[in-house]
Amino acid sequence: MFDTVLVANRGEIALRVIRTLRRLGVRSVAVHSDADADAPHVRAADLAVRLGPADHSDSTAAETYLRTEQILDAARRTGAQAIHPGYGFLAENPAFARACTEAGIAFIGPPPTAVELMGDKINAKEAVRVAGVPVVPGSQDGSPTDEQLIAAAAEIGYPVLLKPSAGGGGKGMRLVRDPAELPTELAAARRVARTAFGDDTLLVERWVDRPRHIEVQVLADTRGTTVHLGERECSLQRRHQKLIEEAPSVLLNPETRAAMGAAAVRAAEACGYTGAGTVEFIVPGIDPDGPAPEGVLDFFFMEMNTRLQVEHPVTELAVEVAGPDGPHRLDLVEWQLRVAAGEPLPFTQDDIAFRGHAIEARICAEDPDRDFLPTGGRILRLDEPTGEGVRVDSGVTAGSEVGSLYDPMLAKVIAYGPDRATALRRLRAALADTRVLGVTTNTGFLRRLLAQPDVAAGRLDTGLVERTVEQDPALLASPHTRDTETLHLAAALCRRLALAPAAEGWADPFAQASGWRMGGAAAWSVHRLRLAGHEPVTVRVRPAGGADPAELEVRLGDGPLRRARAVLSDGLLHLTVDGLKTTFAHTVDASPAGPVDWLALDGDAWAVHPYDLQAERAAAAGAHHGALTAPMPGTVTVVKATAGERVKRGQALLVLEAMKMEHVIAAPHDGTVTELRAAAGATVAMDDLLAVVAADDDASAEVPS
Repeated sequence: MFDTVLVANRGEIALRVIRTLRRLGVRSVAVHSDADADAPHVRAADLAVRLGPADHSDSTAAETYLRTEQILDAARRTGAQAIHPGYGFLAENPAFARACTEAGIAFIGPPPTAVELMGDKINAKEAVRVAGVPVVPGSQDGSPTDEQLIAAAAEIGYPVLLKPSAGGGGKGMRLVRDPAELPTELAAARRVARTAFGDDTLLVERWVDRPRHIEVQVLADTRGTTVHLGERECSLQRRHQKLIEEAPSVLLNPETRAAMGAAAVRAAEACGYTGAGTVEFIVPGIDPDGPAPEGVLDFFFMEMNTRLQVEHPVTELAVEVAGPDGPHRLDLVEWQLRVAAGEPLPFTQDDIAFRGHAIEARICAEDPDRDFLPTGGRILRLDEPTGEGVRVDSGVTAGSEVGSLYDPMLAKVIAYGPDRATALRRLRAALADTRVLGVTTNTGFLRRLLAQPDVAAGRLDTGLVERTVEQDPALLASPHTRDTETLHLAAALCRRLALAPAAEGWADPFAQASGWRMGGAAAWSVHRLRLAGHEPVTVRVRPAGGADPAELEVRLGDGPLRRARAVLSDGLLHLTVDGLKTTFAHTVDASPAGPVDWLALDGDAWAVHPYDLQAERAAAAGAHHGALTAPMPGTVTVVKATAGERVKRGQALLVLEAMKMEHVIAAPHDGTVTELRAAAGATVAMDDLLAVVAADDDASAEVPS
């Protein structure tokens, strides 16, 4: 075993690797950008080395965590004998794996030749096809032109799926149903592939309607032994990004599980694979109302991920391996280390079996109620769930800054149970106990998704999430977001209670912000508040006049007088209105515009702002005159307009990238670009002014010379 290992990554996966290193008694080395100088993975490691600034201003500059020479130098300086690349960044970069070998440093992953072969989807398909693994019909030319791809699509038949040959994670993938749209989609896919992977080679495959995405975990040593650890169901996706993963799949019968596992082993052996890897398959949809299929189901090879997967914890929880001391679970990071150190696998395929069920949910900094736009900010409070069968792999802590430079995933919540129903219940309960205040996340949405009938029944496919949201948009937001009365009331009471004096000894009633009067009813305290996307509300609060100081009278706007009881203790607001008690987590963000109250319940979190009428009128006037602001923090990658240019409604003006996602900023109406503040490569914050488009009927518009 190695004495010192450098982790060439950040966030959740870096912490995950460091945790195993510490358990094994191996010294850990973290690397970091300037933006990550105080990140959790840096604090957790035994040593840390600065790699330099996170510079995205130059599109040709390598991102901080891709700087091979600096990383190798950090390994030499700290005496690291091996480098663990995590996932993303350099994990599937054959040049980096080769550079490690040439420097005499072990790369904790497969050989560079395997990374190279499986990183090229076109050559990978041919290699596994020769090994007897079924593949989806598609283009086979190693460097097809647009004309060749168009011809291949016509031969395959529509619909077709465009995929970058390099990379993964669904980036650059385009579903095309109409041949007339293919040239435009080719250009878009090439641009994304070139930006994300430095390679715009594409392939085209037949699209399988309502497919299931099932992958198989493989593990191979350097002595010629390769085994599979069963499958993971990854069909709950949105825009090709996985949301929920589980093991085992409810779809597979024993015959299909064995056949798919054997095919995954053949695929790994076809490229000389060692270490932990994942072979991904697509399974054509099964009629949920039809009879249970018998025999081996159809399945096709999609690609092989030559690294550890984000969803590897569900395999670690759901799979047991027989051993001399009884069955035990595997730590896949540990076996990556042991295989890289030359140790043989001490078990065979017959020793491996599923025991129970595990499900994982990815917590991301994004706003489901705003079409899942990336979010950001400082995490003011973080409560992670605990309990039987619950595991959390997190990359943030309270105080962490969530920006636009890196992937939006903050943490993973995983639940295990003896059966799928138990695992689902435990995961939903764990998500309800997950509180992220200060940054909007998808936690509440994931909890509601898990309660959908098709999800609970295991009737899954890769389009289910988007169909479900389209049919029931209410899934995106909590009932409290749709009916904000309770949220405004809770925020107002938190503000009032924060002003209350300590309960120790006598307090001068004239010094209290309670509205107390010597005679008559107490005066109202007035709070004007607004939840983003909703109308402002005026909340009036005063003591109810009884013996219990927590009893209050409240009035929202011109509504009726109501009684409420509110107790704020240890960051929790216990609110009772009309006999119904609700407990919110609460914290305050002391922003320059006034204190913002953050409330959290059942995985959702809301920011309730003080309402400023003058600021609102100024913003409305800007919007009327075509002011376009950044909907999320990010980097401007493309500017398609110039000041003084005439534009049409819906015309793309610029492209904003945040957390590896593109967002097009379009003209709100026909008019003229009178102001353009954005430049390619510039970093912008949420709500920064990007451009102004004066409408044709705006007589006050001035066109710059």
